[in-house]
Amino acid sequence: MNNELPKTKIDERTGIEYYLDGDYYIPNLSMPKQEKITLNKYGRMRLKYLKEHKKADYTIMLMDGTLNTHLKEIQKMADNRVQQIISELKAKSDLTEDMKNTDMLYWVGTMNSIKAQAEEIVFSELIYV
Repeated sequence: MNNELPKTKIDERTGIEYYLDGDYYIPNLSMPKQEKITLNKYGRMRLKYLKEHKKADYTIMLMDGTLNTHLKEIQKMADNRVQQIISELKAKSDLTEDMKNTDMLYWVGTMNSIKAQAEEIVFSELIYV
């Protein structure tokens, strides 16, 4: 009669593989490899929001290996959307490129206001949902 335990076994209910370490079976868990990305402002904000307010979504994406892909997509969409909104708001305003030279403070102030408006829209549309 052979009393030796199998080196690995798979739990039929969960599908988790276990390996024998001494007298104990240890789950053989590993996270999938994720691509390395550099987060910009919008990616970092989305990550922080997920960690603090959407913990279940964050954990699921982290364990599935889809978190970096999600953050990369949000970054790209946020950058594009901000530029689109800035262009639209700039067209509706009375700003001209000539104002850069004639009334620089007004031009800078108006552009800062337009950028802030665009970012607030993107925050509500993409980041904090």
